Amino acid sequence: MTHLAPTFADVEAAAARLHGAAIVTPVLRNADLDRRLGASILFKAEPLQRTGSFKFRGAFNRLVQLSPSERKGGVVAWSSGNHAQGVAAAAALLEMPAVIVMPADAPANKMARTRALGAEIVTYDRATEDREAMARSIAAARGAVIVPSYDDPHIIAGQGTLGLELMAQAKAMGLTVEDVLTPAGGGGLIAGVGLAVRAINPAVRIFAVEPAGYDDHRRSLAAGSRVTNASNANALCDALLTPTPGELTWALNSKALAGGYAVTDAEVCKAMRFAFEDLKLVVEPGGAVALAALLAGHHRPRPGSAVGIVLSGGNVDAATFHTCLTQP
Repeated sequence: MTHLAPTFADVEAAAARLHGAAIVTPVLRNADLDRRLGASILFKAEPLQRTGSFKFRGAFNRLVQLSPSERKGGVVAWSSGNHAQGVAAAAALLEMPAVIVMPADAPANKMARTRALGAEIVTYDRATEDREAMARSIAAARGAVIVPSYDDPHIIAGQGTLGLELMAQAKAMGLTVEDVLTPAGGGGLIAGVGLAVRAINPAVRIFAVEPAGYDDHRRSLAAGSRVTNASNANALCDALLTPTPGELTWALNSKALAGGYAVTDAEVCKAMRFAFEDLKLVVEPGGAVALAALLAGHHRPRPGSAVGIVLSGGNVDAATFHTCLTQP
């Protein structure tokens, strides 16, 4: 990895670039849950972000820094959907072409919305084809810039703006955040959030939450080095199916994270139902894992503390959402 790790100053610069382009998403509360847990739970509602997930933050921060000549060649990215939409939306705003390499089994709504934003889609088979190799071949042929989904300092800094907002919003409520639970795939979101939050308050504990079987951050923390998941097959939390933590993100997360949790599909569906019924928010499976860890009791807040829960996206297809809402 040749890129330098991002700094808190990079996150602040990203926030300035994103001003007016990204939405400052709200923090939601639920009084009944607060009473039940004896803590103040702050839900950062990224399903209300542009394109329905946090991914727009990092994508725009990366693309807006491209030179005029780089913009002419456009960008290439690989993604199961949320990074795809973030890159496509940022490229459309900045009037540059975008090609997205997506798995053929990606949720139909994510593919449709990526196309609707003006991006060209090239599909691949998760089991037999190398998405990164395909993307790099396309970029070389077209003179385009590769936009990684997480292992890039500009992407990480952009995602870190979520942490800046969360801390400011908590302060405005008169609260001091003690713990933050964040979904983890490749680790870009949690790396950026951890960087921002811990720069403001080094005592904050950051926890990664992942689907069971794809808990490479949790297991890597236990092992002291990056480990790989056994499978890359499709699963309910399609947004979190990276094989191993990123190189740059792991360099940050291995030092910043206090721990990790793995949640089951049943726990994720329960969290999606809670978000829908009690927060009035549509959250996709991968976006609901941090809430799942809280509701399932994996994470127990300290009495009287404030806990940030990142709800990272809401791009779930109707069939999956219906299945989760109707499970017993």
